[in-house]
Amino acid sequence: MPLPDPPLLLVTDRRQARGDLVSIVTAALAAGCRWVSLREKDLPEAEQAALLGDLVARARPFGATVGLHGNAEIARSAQAQAVHLPAGGDAGAARQLLGSAALVGMSVHRADEARSADDGLVDYLIAGPAFDTQSKPGYGPAIGADGLTAIVRSSPVPVLAIGGVAADNVAACLRTGVAGVAVMGAVMGAADPGKEVKLLLEALAAPAPYPRPR
Repeated sequence: MPLPDPPLLLVTDRRQARGDLVSIVTAALAAGCRWVSLREKDLPEAEQAALLGDLVARARPFGATVGLHGNAEIARSAQAQAVHLPAGGDAGAARQLLGSAALVGMSVHRADEARSADDGLVDYLIAGPAFDTQSKPGYGPAIGADGLTAIVRSSPVPVLAIGGVAADNVAACLRTGVAGVAVMGAVMGAADPGKEVKLLLEALAAPAPYPRPR
């Protein structure tokens, strides 16, 4: 499955949100974001499903893709179009459950994890943390440009950078060869989420300062 266009994935985190989570996502969609993943794993499954279903409905007029960081069963129950799995997750089971039309992604932190991704089951990888970040403190030190480049070169599928990503470092991410970026705190904690999304989209659309590595 091709990635949503533009390749900006907004990952939710209500603990960083300055306001109501649904309102933030709606503002992001209105500003041009076309890809959202609900990541509220500490909520009971019934609450995740209800919140996910709300986001799916709100995204429909924008033609946006909404997914879940978590259980593919919940994603299917809420009619979400995507699921994102942790490193080592069962992509085969997710694909069987959601079908060929769904997006299936997986998190990686090292090149060897990327190399083992099955491009018949997984559509994209998220790699990070790219930079130091409050959002993903439990995943070790930032992998930086060298880490991102190694993962991109090892991966059979497109890679998104995550972790400390903001408008002012999108260009640095893109120079590593990533296909796009995933953001949490930059939008969730913004005083004006819509404005932040527009800045991110402008950075993604800007010409690369110099050729990206192959």
